[in-house]
Amino acid sequence: MMKRCVGAAAMASLCLLLAAAVRAQDSPDSVVRGSKIFRQTELAVGLDNPWEVTWGPDGRLWVTERSGKRVTRIDPATGEKRTAVTIDEVSAPGGQDGLLGLALHPDLLKGSGADFVYVYYTYVDKDRGPDPDVPDEQSPYRYLYGKIVRYSYNAADGALSAPHELIAGLPAGNDHNAGRLKVGPDRKLYLTIGDQGHNQLGNYCLPIEAQRLPTRQEVERKDYAAYVGKSLRLELDGSIPADNPKLAGVRSHVYTYGHRNIQGIDFGPNGLLYAAEHGPKTDDEINVLRKGANYGWPHVAGLRDNKAYEYARWAEASTPCAQIKFNDAAIHPSVPREPESAFKKRFQEPLATLFTVPTGYNFEDPACNGIHYICWPTVGISGVEYYRAQGAGVPDWERALLVTTLKRGSIYVVKLDASGKKAVGPITRHFQSENRYRDTAVSPDGRTLYIATDSGGLAEAIGGGATTNMRNPGAILALTYEGEAEAPIEPKALSKAGDAPTTSSGPGGAGGAPPRFTAAQAASGKVAYNANCAVCHGNTLTNGTMGTPLAGKYFQEKWSGKTVRALLTHAHTMPPSAPDSLAASVYADAVAYILELNGAAAGETPLPADPAAAGEMIIP
Repeated sequence: MMKRCVGAAAMASLCLLLAAAVRAQDSPDSVVRGSKIFRQTELAVGLDNPWEVTWGPDGRLWVTERSGKRVTRIDPATGEKRTAVTIDEVSAPGGQDGLLGLALHPDLLKGSGADFVYVYYTYVDKDRGPDPDVPDEQSPYRYLYGKIVRYSYNAADGALSAPHELIAGLPAGNDHNAGRLKVGPDRKLYLTIGDQGHNQLGNYCLPIEAQRLPTRQEVERKDYAAYVGKSLRLELDGSIPADNPKLAGVRSHVYTYGHRNIQGIDFGPNGLLYAAEHGPKTDDEINVLRKGANYGWPHVAGLRDNKAYEYARWAEASTPCAQIKFNDAAIHPSVPREPESAFKKRFQEPLATLFTVPTGYNFEDPACNGIHYICWPTVGISGVEYYRAQGAGVPDWERALLVTTLKRGSIYVVKLDASGKKAVGPITRHFQSENRYRDTAVSPDGRTLYIATDSGGLAEAIGGGATTNMRNPGAILALTYEGEAEAPIEPKALSKAGDAPTTSSGPGGAGGAPPRFTAAQAASGKVAYNANCAVCHGNTLTNGTMGTPLAGKYFQEKWSGKTVRALLTHAHTMPPSAPDSLAASVYADAVAYILELNGAAAGETPLPADPAAAGEMIIP
């Protein structure tokens, strides 16, 4: 007889364990559910994209809200939320920027006077000049940079104040910003910076520079452009540690290089630094970061095994890159390609991958209804937490890494050997839900996990395929271990594959007029779309990895027969973290481009910028 999960009546308990003997390179299909029982409660809600959650020495959860621009402290007993600071300087124009990492000084609240809290965020800095990779003068990313700021904490009123800038002008963009921040046992700050999403989607004509190392001249003039695709190590005042590695003869803040998008780092008790890194279509990586090591990207994803990944250098295409369309499922013949085995330099192999599949794997699963990336073997790893059961916690997790995932709405547990340098036994999957899990914290007794969830986005539906309906948007969930069931427990399907918010067609009906827009407007819309939308929805409108398709079957099923007014109104809700932040004419131009690519014909009359004026037009 299967034991049932015990939980609050208002919140369904999530009770599952995947206990198959999954090797570090098996595919998700190999995972089998198991029997650990957790009670789930929704501790706090209404957060604006919680990004970091950390257990503090005050017995509170410290949370950064990426798009809310707040550091919030949450009582784990009551869920009470208190804002420690709102940082108005934070700029969050898209889905991977804003207020990101947070780190607590090891002496916080110990009476030493070092009551400091460190945060990393993106901001606008026109004094530093424009990013040469962003030629569009209207783009919100043209002057976007990153910085680390130290705040002082006042325990009496629970407020952060007296901001002190440690380092500014770090690279930031519309994709792959990473941004995880930790203080190590060596009392150094560690920060991750992604490769900015180059060589894909709207950035496909920009080369990846994760292998490029900073020059002495760049370091001297505080030009940090070469810090993309790197992990950094800094003194607590932002300076370069004297014992940082010399790479190509230059000592800088760079600690490791050759990374794609590290969104999680954590230290084990032995001082090892673990990292969770997004892969392309395969091979999300769990790494141990070692001083001065190269991690292979973009030449290698996972192991150097020539399986399912090859490096396509779009910027070097013999046909001018801007004249070809990006499609990583059918790479243009003019684009140079190389297998992983072509990379001969020494690099650090991952501790584990999630997941590797053979060459020839079908990446276009019809179950995902055009949102193919949800069905890819990668799980979208976003955070990593070293877990120690210490006798009172979850059995079998004595030494393990908890890895949160975005696409799969789950936590994967990677068990470690005594050295902490090797994965052992099965990789198991827990707490499957229709959520995007961003980060975790653990109670001191090890029995309760706290999980931060994104406020929106795309995730795997439990019934198969993809969903945009998040079960617990913008929340901190508490999951407390209660015991073991006698048989595997299947998750309950909460939505159908392909679910999306319903959009009203408004007035007009099926007999309305066809869309109207000009060819010049659609051409302008292409530029606006590539600058603001392609990072989520893809440059072909169907190959995005964060947004739903805006062309093809999915778009037709959702929008055909509805009014242009409804589509234009919906466009004004984008980007999710900064709705209605673009000029009305930019939204209209982008919608004109979308309509053109979905078969509508340009004419002599432009699409009006006011959505109300487009109500009689019907999308074919």
